[in-house]
Amino acid sequence: MAAVFLVTLYEYSPLFYIAVVFTCFIVTTGLVLGWFGWDVPVILRNSEETQFSTRVFKKQMRQVKNPFGLEIINPSSASITTGITLTTDCLEDSLLTCYWGCSVQKLHEALQKHVFCFRISTPQALEEALYSEYLYQEQHFTKKDFKEEIYCQLPSDAKIEDFGTVPRSRYPLIALLTLADKDNRDIYDIISMVSVIHIPDKTYKLSCRILYQYLLLAQGQFHVLKQLYMSANNNSTPASGPSSEEQSADHSLLDRAGLGESEVEPPEESSKDCVVCQNGPVNWVLLPCRHTCLCDGCVRYFQQCPMCRRFVQESFALCNQREHDKDKQKPL
Repeated sequence: MAAVFLVTLYEYSPLFYIAVVFTCFIVTTGLVLGWFGWDVPVILRNSEETQFSTRVFKKQMRQVKNPFGLEIINPSSASITTGITLTTDCLEDSLLTCYWGCSVQKLHEALQKHVFCFRISTPQALEEALYSEYLYQEQHFTKKDFKEEIYCQLPSDAKIEDFGTVPRSRYPLIALLTLADKDNRDIYDIISMVSVIHIPDKTYKLSCRILYQYLLLAQGQFHVLKQLYMSANNNSTPASGPSSEEQSADHSLLDRAGLGESEVEPPEESSKDCVVCQNGPVNWVLLPCRHTCLCDGCVRYFQQCPMCRRFVQESFALCNQREHDKDKQKPL
């Protein structure tokens, strides 16, 4: 009897098809809810955002005291023929050793030797690693906590006016800062600092600047010292410097030499206020773009840098909350 009813329903009524579809829908819904539970995920983002919805990791930083400081005095007047003036600001008595025309390959091999072979804590150790692949060397003694201007120049009899066209096999100048007292090398984690300095000549007229700075640790590592970028202060008076045309020419020269990276850009005037709320002090550095632009309250809401829109992979704080509280309690 039931079979006759189903056959009749199949032949003469569309309700059979509706019942089958409704039954399949109920069964499928039950399977889905039973598999995922009642918390079924609903995606309301576009494809670009879902690719970078990962959590921003906060790096635990360890404070390390750097005993070395090096700056270029009046870089616009520096050249291969006239020389360069450097100033040091070191926490201990140090030795400034300058290597003119140092081999690029030998320098990077020396950095690897610091990691795998022996520690470069003295000028003699670096000379051994370089295999004397430089044109001229000069050394100066600097006292601690004393900013002394040191004039460095190639001897006149060297008759060197340029180091050829790019890409070059030699750096114009390598400045090595090491601790003069042997006992002080056990106090600091950083035992030496290597600065790669470009000096313009008649062939390559890129303005004088520090291209790279390497911090060599006593444990056998080395790190590249890079500057942080803070938001530009619109109320500040613009500092005297090269014009926009000179800066664009420098960037084109850097690109040709393969050095067109952000760490060689001139520093900007900085502001201490968060770029989002304009109230809290800037405290967080975003990586890999190195923009320092967010306070403690705003950093939790951003997965992209508010200045360059690059996705943030990691971040770290310049100082902890206790240090902030101490600054607030200081009398004005």
